[in-house]
Amino acid sequence: MGKTHITVANLTMAYGNLIIQRDMDFTINRGDIFIVMGGSGCGKSTLMRHLIGLKQPAKGEIFYQNLSFWDASPKVRRQLMMKMGVSYQSGALFSSMTLAENIALPLSAFSPLTRSEIREIVSLKLALVGLAGFEGYYPAEISGGMQKRAGLARAMALDPDILFFDEPSSGLDPISSRLLDDLILHLRDNLGATIVVVTHELSSIFAIGNNSVFLDAESKTIIAKGDPKQLLAECDVSKVRRFLTRGDCGQALEFQHHGQ
Repeated sequence: MGKTHITVANLTMAYGNLIIQRDMDFTINRGDIFIVMGGSGCGKSTLMRHLIGLKQPAKGEIFYQNLSFWDASPKVRRQLMMKMGVSYQSGALFSSMTLAENIALPLSAFSPLTRSEIREIVSLKLALVGLAGFEGYYPAEISGGMQKRAGLARAMALDPDILFFDEPSSGLDPISSRLLDDLILHLRDNLGATIVVVTHELSSIFAIGNNSVFLDAESKTIIAKGDPKQLLAECDVSKVRRFLTRGDCGQALEFQHHGQ
């Protein structure tokens, strides 16, 4: 893929004296769909919080290209954060606002655009995620899958370089989940964004991921990294193999070629 976009160097994550993960080293290239995977309690969402600036490392560094995120001045860090879009697990839409109002929120807060320009961008972003014409709907009036897509439209509002997804397929039926995977691939291919996905869903891991890390809760470190399909074929770490072949292995393998 492209040049290195994010570098994580010697990272230790902790809550007080409780170490979550230690000595983490990996790189994410521009244009990657990078999967953060592992069992429950291994620190997947905690890693995302470190990457988007919500939690400071106990040790180590996170670089965006050549800039050390946590060593940067507050002003530079804020500029880096403005280049990130985050789509949360539930969609995290404001229930009292229409979809248009939800998506307009970051544009109103962080851009000098006029109201009519914001309306135009909102309609464009909703169309990108397959929700053209839904501007006036409230979150409660649409399905869970549509709420997630609307959350993605809001994450894309400021044209970020990097999109972060926290369990995007969680709670969705297989068809909605597959449509969301297709959308993520489309965004990477057409917008050139780097995408980081926290997920445990095998179908999505194989369908969209081209790079990954596997976090282990027991040893508190990364025990595998690379293309998930390659890990499935070649990784000899039993814990990783069990994770990647759990449930219906045939179904997981079927998804390897999805979207290619």
